[in-house]
Parts: sequence; structure tokens; C-alpha cells
Amino acid sequence: MGIHHLAIATPRIDAVHRFYTEAMGFELMKAVVNPTPEGGWAKHVFYDTGDGNLIAFWDLHGDYEVPVGGLSGSVGLPDWTNHLAFTAVDRAALDAARDRWLGLGLDVVEVDHEFCVSIYTNDPDGTLVEWCMDTRPLDADDRAHALAAVGNPAPEFDDPPRGFNAYAADPADRPDWWPTA
Repeated sequence: MGIHHLAIATPRIDAVHRFYTEAMGFELMKAVVNPTPEGGWAKHVFYDTGDGNLIAFWDLHGDYEVPVGGLSGSVGLPDWTNHLAFTAVDRAALDAARDRWLGLGLDVVEVDHEFCVSIYTNDPDGTLVEWCMDTRPLDADDRAHALAAVGNPAPEFDDPPRGFNAYAADPADRPDWWPTA
């Protein structure tokens, strides 16, 4: 069973819309605009992420305070904690996503996690966004290790990632819709 969509509130719907269409390449599919039970109103905006999956954003209007700082920063956590990871089907797709982000003036970090390779940047709200390419299928050894770790209050550390690259972009290349603060 898959996930139909993930919904996240944003204080910057215009910049978020441009990021997820231009920087991520997702297609806007649907917007639902209705009053809210508390007396305000909201837009619920849906984007196709591929393979029939969607991500949605809430643009809330009323007595709501949507914090800035993304999924993690708004609750006092490092940005790598709560993040959005999307599937890159192969190395060409991963490289194309990296180049698209760099072309938009967004810094990119690439990490080889052994079972997958990921690239990361932040969206306009500060949420960490990831493209992840599997490099091997997970197997019985991975599941056994996970089972041992999940119930252990003091598990052994895994080996560190095998590779790390940081790509600095030119902030002057950021589009006019990118928030300045």
C-alpha cells in the first residue's frame, strides 16, 4: 500500500509552488479552496511527484501561525531530521536534479550511504529535500541489522557514509521568487 499524498503547511505558497515545479520538476495537478472549520479559508495544492504519488501544501488564511523554518527548524530540530526524500530512478536523473538545483543557485550536498546515493538542498521554507537513488536492494542482512538496532538502547554505530561532496552554488543565480529572509 502506498501513500496517496503528504500534506505540509507553508507560509510561502508562491515560492513553494515555484520551487516544486521549477527546481523539482513536479507538475501542479489540483488545488482545492474552501473555508476552514475555524472560520478562515485554505488552499490545498497538489503536485504529481511521479508514479501516481502526490505531495500537497496548505496555504492557510485565518487565525493560523505557520512557523518559518521548515519541517525541522520550526520545531527546533536540525534540518536533516524531518525531510522529504524523492526517488531518483538512476544516476542520470540524480545528476540532472543536482544540475537543476545548482543552476537555480541552490547549494547541494551529495552523500553515498552505501545502499543509496542522495543529494540534498533546502526548499524555500527551509525543509531539507532529497533525491535518493538506490544502489542495491535491501536484503535479509539489512532487515536483521534493523531489527537488532531498533530494540537496542545502545546500538553499535554503523560505518560512516562512503562518500560526501558539497557543491556550492552562486547565490546570484537564485530566481526572484526565492525568499531573501
